[in-house]
Amino acid sequence: MNNKKNIIITGTSRGIGFELAKQFAEDGHEVLALSRNEKPIKSLKNDKISAFSFDISEETDFHKVNTFLKKNWVKVDILINNAGLLTNKPFEKTSIKEFKKVYDVNVFGVAQLIQCVLPFMESGSHVVNVSSMGGIQGSAKFAGLSAYSSSKGAIITLNELLAEEFKDRSIAFNTLALGSVQTEMLEEAFPGYKAPVSALEMASYIKDFALTGSKFYNGKVLPVAVSTP
Repeated sequence: MNNKKNIIITGTSRGIGFELAKQFAEDGHEVLALSRNEKPIKSLKNDKISAFSFDISEETDFHKVNTFLKKNWVKVDILINNAGLLTNKPFEKTSIKEFKKVYDVNVFGVAQLIQCVLPFMESGSHVVNVSSMGGIQGSAKFAGLSAYSSSKGAIITLNELLAEEFKDRSIAFNTLALGSVQTEMLEEAFPGYKAPVSALEMASYIKDFALTGSKFYNGKVLPVAVSTP
């Protein structure tokens, strides 16, 4: 029995997404790695990884994904929506244009990619959305993250709706709300801050969850953080 999966991962040029693509490929799975800068992932020279430049906020780029899937894959087993845009800026100084840019990547782009991939998903497929503890009601909030955290809250609710809408097709939707992880994105937004978890460690957790979590969860948001609340 072939347990190898066809897996799409976004945000693979660095951090968690890069480590995820690398780990899945090393385990023999077929990976489509999507990011604006495909050079880092292509430098791995792993024949299990397919990659091309993809901007999740550009509507025309979704045609590339559709064309690739029709030509190369019969189905998609796992979609991991990992790409994210984090802006740390006081709310009063955040323009609506900047707000929309964050939502284009963190919400609208995710929704469009799911729509693009769903025709290739079958019973047992799993969509994993990477959100943030900042998007969970009642969690600790941080000034400057009004656009980012609210967009991550939107993904949590969208996930619940899609799980309900596609339960008859047995396609699972789950969200992982991550605490702080030591990535380039975090360093850019919060220079000098040291997170308790590395990108490699978090990627290992997400990989295992993507492969097995749909057996136990659907429509759920799971906090993945050592901090409280």
